[in-house]
Amino acid sequence: MIALLCGVLACSVIDHANTRTSDDMRFTDVTIQSGVSGVLTSGSTPSTQVLEVKGGGLALIDFDNDGDLDLFVPNGATLADPNAGPGARLYRNDLISSDASAASALHFTDVTTQSGITHRRWSFGATVGDVDGDGFDDIFIACFGPDVLLRNKGDGTFEDITQRAGVADPRWGTSAAFADLDRDGDLDLYVCNYLDFDPARPLAPANFKGISVVAGPRGYPAAVDSLYENRGDGTFIDRSDDSGIRRVSPGFGLNLAILDFTGDGKQDIYIANDSQANNLFRATGESALSFVDDGMRSGSAVNGEGSEQASMGVAIADVDGNGRPDIFSTNFSSDTNTLHLNLDGKSFDDRTNQFGLGAPSRPLVGWGAGFFDFDHDADEDVLIVNGHVYPQATKQLMDSEYAQRPLLMERRGARFVPLTQAGEWKLEPHVDRTAVFADLDHDGDVDFVIAGLNQPLRVIRNDHASAIDDPRKDWLVVIPRDLRKGVGNRHAIGAEIRVQQGSRVQRRWMVGGGPFQSNNAPEVHFGLGGGEVAPVAADDNKTATAEKIDVEVIFSDGVKVQLHDIAPGTRLFVDHP
Repeated sequence: MIALLCGVLACSVIDHANTRTSDDMRFTDVTIQSGVSGVLTSGSTPSTQVLEVKGGGLALIDFDNDGDLDLFVPNGATLADPNAGPGARLYRNDLISSDASAASALHFTDVTTQSGITHRRWSFGATVGDVDGDGFDDIFIACFGPDVLLRNKGDGTFEDITQRAGVADPRWGTSAAFADLDRDGDLDLYVCNYLDFDPARPLAPANFKGISVVAGPRGYPAAVDSLYENRGDGTFIDRSDDSGIRRVSPGFGLNLAILDFTGDGKQDIYIANDSQANNLFRATGESALSFVDDGMRSGSAVNGEGSEQASMGVAIADVDGNGRPDIFSTNFSSDTNTLHLNLDGKSFDDRTNQFGLGAPSRPLVGWGAGFFDFDHDADEDVLIVNGHVYPQATKQLMDSEYAQRPLLMERRGARFVPLTQAGEWKLEPHVDRTAVFADLDHDGDVDFVIAGLNQPLRVIRNDHASAIDDPRKDWLVVIPRDLRKGVGNRHAIGAEIRVQQGSRVQRRWMVGGGPFQSNNAPEVHFGLGGGEVAPVAADDNKTATAEKIDVEVIFSDGVKVQLHDIAPGTRLFVDHP
């Protein structure tokens, strides 16, 4: 049983003069009827040590290979016994399960007991991948203490293979990601580690704006990150030293994104560090696993003023439409979230204020974030979940409240506009930490699950009007796959997906990593509305139409698959040939 919620939450403050509602975004909190219940444990409330303030992650996984995404909750523990928390939970999505009914859309069943998962260690991040190439996704959990790898046995149950896999790192792990870093078809593993901490010997409280607060991360030794090469059978070799990632000073690692930022066909690694410069480990190609830190040289390590930030969440999108993946990071209050535009694959520029993403985030402590076209107008909006780390936080004492609203920002032309309400969802203040995003009910729009700090899990359904009422179905979901025998990178992490309607091109990426201590869904979503599209030329047998949709998937090994005349309102599977 997940621990009960305790403590009283304050209200967050947002500038209503600069916010608005939108008829195009409609969400409903369906937690009560969803079957997802309980509170994500992370110490106690109020937090007294740095170990308690980061919260935990979530993971989306189709553990039973039935075509819908299930939910894994690693869960945490308490200072009283960091190795005996209330336990991880596995929720099966009932949409396409054998006992599903018409009423099962966005409904989950707790199958933890049947799964054999008995994990109770204090957990933070979780990520998903088929480590042994057997066709079933496994779960890696980053923990305070030795990390854990749960192998999916293919019969609905899991076994702990941590020791034989060689990934039981005792450091405090926060986020992790699978990706094929050496281009051999299997999944390698990167783990962000935070700091060296002994609950029995915490630092004395620190001072923040004249208030005594929880100490850290500064003052504690930063922990080095870990990089593991997959041998091809689900066991790993520690390549942290010879890969180059430990040639730089260790940082307080909290999150990461793995994809090809430079456009050279090799997977790079972006690391979000707390209270330090971020890293951009560029793959050099000098060996199968060789990286050099280009964070400072590229401009992606610090903001436009040259200041190090306290980065937590990471989201990737082509915000300026130049075809390259831009980096968005969430940060601490009295600072702003940061958008680094990818100019040419080598240089990044801070354009946060240009797109209106700075000022609304200044009173907030940002965590998990994601760019998605929630309203299907062919541009991506952004959602950031927020919440302070200091229970004493108030607007009067710290210019920031403890409980804070999610920041939902609608893309309007060249800027993002914050919303105060979206349909029935009033974006109530919580002490949030992460969210995972996907079309969980297969109705064509993006839903999400939010996890907070000692807060109830929340399931938010997207009720986009067109997905319900418009027979044209103004959306497309693309699911790239590599189902070749023995290939572990089944979800094509590292692939680029392009969708073209006439002259309009949208791009998404299969990113290793996730919003914060979580993973990205193994699918990408495109909205297809947003006004007129330049008509395409007609051939001998067809009439020119703006509705023609072409899809191109560029897999991480460079193989391209092109598909033409795709119907809108489709869940499109694109397989590596």
